[in-house]
Amino acid sequence: MAASAVNLGDANLQTQIDEIEALSAIYGDEWCVIDEASRIFCIQISESKDKPKWTLCLQVLLPPEYPSAAPPMYQLNAPWLRGADRIELSNSLEDLYAQNLGESILYLWVERIREFLVEKSQFADSEGPEFKKTTEELTDDLEDDFSPGHQLLKLESEQSPAQFLTEDNGDEELPPIKHGDPITDRRSTFQPHLAPVVTAKQVKMVLNKLYENKKIASATHNIYAYRIYCEDKQTFLQDCEDDGETAAGGRLLHLLQILDVRNVMVVVSRWYGGILLGPDRFKHINNCARNILVDENYTESGDDSANAGGKNKKHRHKKAK
Repeated sequence: MAASAVNLGDANLQTQIDEIEALSAIYGDEWCVIDEASRIFCIQISESKDKPKWTLCLQVLLPPEYPSAAPPMYQLNAPWLRGADRIELSNSLEDLYAQNLGESILYLWVERIREFLVEKSQFADSEGPEFKKTTEELTDDLEDDFSPGHQLLKLESEQSPAQFLTEDNGDEELPPIKHGDPITDRRSTFQPHLAPVVTAKQVKMVLNKLYENKKIASATHNIYAYRIYCEDKQTFLQDCEDDGETAAGGRLLHLLQILDVRNVMVVVSRWYGGILLGPDRFKHINNCARNILVDENYTESGDDSANAGGKNKKHRHKKAK
């Protein structure tokens, strides 16, 4: 039994090697080896070789069980890929895997993504110039003019990507939202946003308001975490969201717990610039989140911070002056 498992593992590895060699030959410079020992690879895919308007990076990790008994682990990165588009493309890749169990799947995935980008380009052409910016131009725009003091722009033709959010906000007041300094590394930009929150409904209101900004709505990921202290129950209401950046939300919530902040929500927007950052992306997410918490005085020590909402009360008092 053990020998059989070893043989199967060797067969999988050889199949992977053959597949990677073929993909490298087919796609040339588009194909990139991130970590050969860990079996991590990526490919830049565009709808056109001449003047590409739509580009997406597919990153894959090939587990030892692939292709005989497990699919590749994958991540789709593009500044414009959100909501329904991301779900549609992910579902189509998973359907392809289900239809080809036990077989090498990466070539089919790449070509399916290319078909998706062609369809996206054709749709954008039919919708007019508003939809025609390339992903690189979108990233350039973000790096050039997405500053902490930017004006919030209302989406005219899109619903908020956070589909679970409701329009009915009752009598709740929208908390003030602060925007921290961006961090840029290898063309990826990270921007933190912060708001004091004391109810789950305010969390939804803050997200809705942020997504009214076109640049925030177009971010590759909007990772968030919040902690609300419930004084009557002497416990915390807290949650987080990765938004496609696996484990990022949990790491962000862990930062809020370590800093013992309360009654606050932090959102970190990331616009992917086409170059994989590896673990550095988590460092940037947590660093810019910590920076805005420090700037807004949520990490101050003191007896009053032990009370429910103590730091936030001090924060709101400062803003009321």
